[in-house]
Amino acid sequence: MDEDAANSPDTEMIQWRRDASTSRTVRLLWSLGVGTFFAAIGIIVFWRLFDIAGQIGRLAEATVAAFFAALIVTAFAFAVTSNTEQRVAALSRRLPVDLPTGRGLERGADAVIGTVVMMIVIGSLMIAGRIVSQRELLEVGAGPFTGLAALTIPLALVALVFASFLRSVGALDREERTIYLYDPDQAIDLEVINAISTRQLGDATILTLEYAQPDGQYVAGPRRIVVPPAVAQELQSLVDETTV
Repeated sequence: MDEDAANSPDTEMIQWRRDASTSRTVRLLWSLGVGTFFAAIGIIVFWRLFDIAGQIGRLAEATVAAFFAALIVTAFAFAVTSNTEQRVAALSRRLPVDLPTGRGLERGADAVIGTVVMMIVIGSLMIAGRIVSQRELLEVGAGPFTGLAALTIPLALVALVFASFLRSVGALDREERTIYLYDPDQAIDLEVINAISTRQLGDATILTLEYAQPDGQYVAGPRRIVVPPAVAQELQSLVDETTV
C-alpha cells in the first residue's frame, strides 16, 4: 500500500498507508520532533564535557570539540548517502551487535538528519544570544534567543503529536460501503454518515464525519480521520450518493 489510493485486484477495495515511509509531511514532523530532543541532549552533553575540558586546558577543549564534530559529520554522512543500507550492513558485520535495517534504518537516518538540523538551529540561537549578551547589543540580553531555543522543546512535542495524528492505514470497500481502519482496528459503515467535510493539510486530507442519530441514539466511531486526497474524494462521492 502507498500513501496514494491504490486499487486492489478486485477493484472494489481502495487501500492506503500514511506513515513516515510514504508521507513527506509525517516524515518531516517525526524527524524534526525526535531530532529536537536528541539535539537538546547532545548540546547539553557537549557543553558539560566542554566545560570540564576547559578546566584541563585548551588541548582538551579542542579534543572534545573535534570528537563531537567528527561524530556529527560521520552520522550525517551515513544518513544522507545513497547507499546507507549497504554501508550499515558492512559495518554490522564488523560489530558484535545487529544494526537496524529496512524501515528501522530509514527512521534512524531521519532522526540523525533531524538532530543535525535542530543542533544547528538551537546552537545558532545560543551562540547569537551569547554574542548579544557579551556585546550588550540588546537591553534584554540573551533572553529572546534562549527563549526561542527553549521553545523548540514544546514545538517538538506538537510536531510528534501531529505526526501521530496524520498517520493512517486503512481500506475503503466500495461494495460493502465500509471504511476499515487499522492500528487501531475500526470499521465505519458509510450508511450511518450524513455528511463529510474536508480540510487539506499538506499531502493529507482531514475528514470530519457527521453521523446519523437514529431514534436519538449515539453512534460510536471516530469523528475525524486522515486519508489521502484520492480516498477523500471517493468517500465524498459515496456519501453524497447515500444522502441524495
